[in-house]
Amino acid sequence: MTETPPPRRARAEIDLRALRANVRTLRARVAPHVRIMAVVKADAYGHGAVRCARAALEAGADWLGTATPHEALALRAAGITDVPVMCWLWTPGDPWDQGIEAGLDMSVSGMWALEEVVGAAKAVGKTARIQLKADTGLGRNGCQPADWPELVGAALKAEVDGLVKVTGLWSHLACADEPHHPSIAAQLDVFRSLLDHAEQAGVRPEVRHIANSPATLTLPEAHFDLVRPGIAIYGVSPSPELGTSAELGLRPVMSLKASVALVKHVPAGHGVSYGHHYVTGADTTLGLVPLGYADGVPRHASGRGPVLVGDTVRTVAGRVAMDQFVVDLGGDTPEPGTEAVLFGPGDRGEPTAEDWAVAADTIAYEIVTRIGARVPRVYLDE
Repeated sequence: MTETPPPRRARAEIDLRALRANVRTLRARVAPHVRIMAVVKADAYGHGAVRCARAALEAGADWLGTATPHEALALRAAGITDVPVMCWLWTPGDPWDQGIEAGLDMSVSGMWALEEVVGAAKAVGKTARIQLKADTGLGRNGCQPADWPELVGAALKAEVDGLVKVTGLWSHLACADEPHHPSIAAQLDVFRSLLDHAEQAGVRPEVRHIANSPATLTLPEAHFDLVRPGIAIYGVSPSPELGTSAELGLRPVMSLKASVALVKHVPAGHGVSYGHHYVTGADTTLGLVPLGYADGVPRHASGRGPVLVGDTVRTVAGRVAMDQFVVDLGGDTPEPGTEAVLFGPGDRGEPTAEDWAVAADTIAYEIVTRIGARVPRVYLDE
């Protein structure tokens, strides 16, 4: 554990040993020649980008991936300079020049982006590393197949001029978390066709990639040269349809804990929290947990979110407030300071992030990613 004692009010414990084990599990799922990009966007899905990036690299990851250039530049600024870092969500006016200087792999999905990166390369006097992204059916970022020949041709001209190096060709799957969805095969067919066109035109990419976490776990035909696991690195199942974390050989990395701030007796008929959507049915005890939606506890889980207090799983009583929520302890009287576990690996019967996702009618990705900066991260096995 870190040298300073873990905060008593609330903390998110980040088990880096589990993260390393997850990377090794994913490594075992792919062929020896396939490289692994550990995706650490959104502050490593709320886990802490720099520390998780280093742990993933220690366990055998070959690349790092972020969404925004600022996330990627922060990794470089933290001293992670000897591995490829790719970032893919660029907007007009973003710091292409800084990306070139930092040796980032920068995604290009359209002619405007290629023009901006070429202009930055001329200004900096260095060759930009770029990866061309194709929209093979997700309908989000990426170049449409009809526009692909123009983008590839322009990128090759810039490469001849020494302004760019096309290091990768890539895309993203829409429904890899839905087994046997027909879009999977359709997208792979489109991707192969666009790869063939680019390579016949003269592109010699270092990597070709389309596989996210679910595809890494279940679709070997989508692995190509590199896979991009994100949520799986943090031990969360990409989809209940694919199996639980344990069934997939993964271990959740984050545990969200707090100390019960107050325990008190209340009579039957006592309203609890805003709106009195929960009213006690009998004389009971209430426990106050000092976490709320400002910390990332979803308000949609009001009246449904599970919490382990002592040896018993309780349910959020009434509305989740900005800084706190209440659980009905059913007459039990744990001491103030008793640990309340919102989610963790499940070893002690505590809820998991997936349980909170069900309670909030969302996905487990959102549960871990939304935990706010007010909740200190405490790193285990660093």
